[in-house]
Amino acid sequence: MSSQQLIESHRSNAEIITGESQCKSKTQDLLSKFNLPKGLIPMTDVTEVGHNVSTGFVWVRRKKKLIHLFKSIGRKVSYDGEVTAFVEQGRMRNLSGVKSKELLIWVTVSDIFVGGENGKITFGTPAGLARSFPVTAFEDEV
Repeated sequence: MSSQQLIESHRSNAEIITGESQCKSKTQDLLSKFNLPKGLIPMTDVTEVGHNVSTGFVWVRRKKKLIHLFKSIGRKVSYDGEVTAFVEQGRMRNLSGVKSKELLIWVTVSDIFVGGENGKITFGTPAGLARSFPVTAFEDEV
C-alpha cells in the first residue's frame, strides 16, 4: 500500500492540521507526548499533519522532499513529501519516507525508539540493522 493510500485509509477519525506554523506546533506536541525528541522531524515546507488517535497513525506532508543535516552527529536524513508512521510511547514503527545516509548509500529507516537510561535514540532498518545516537542530537534541531 502506498503512503498516500495508507493516509487515506486512516484519514477518517483523524485530527488533521494544515498551515506550516500550526503543523510545527502540533508535531512538536505529538513528539513530546510520546517522549520523542522535538527535532526528529524538520518542519520546513510542511502542508499537513494528521494523527489518528485510535490507531496511532501519523503523517506529515510537505511541499517537496527534504534533505536535512543533523549537525551534531554529522548525518544527512532524507524526508519524502509524505512521511508516515505508527507512534506509541517512545517509538515510531512502520515508518515510511525516511532514509539516512550511511557512507555512500541511503538506508531506509523503518523504526525509531528511545530507550534506556543512557539517553539514546535508535534507528532501525527493515533488514534489522540499527544505529544509536544521543537523543540530544535531535532535540537541538527544532
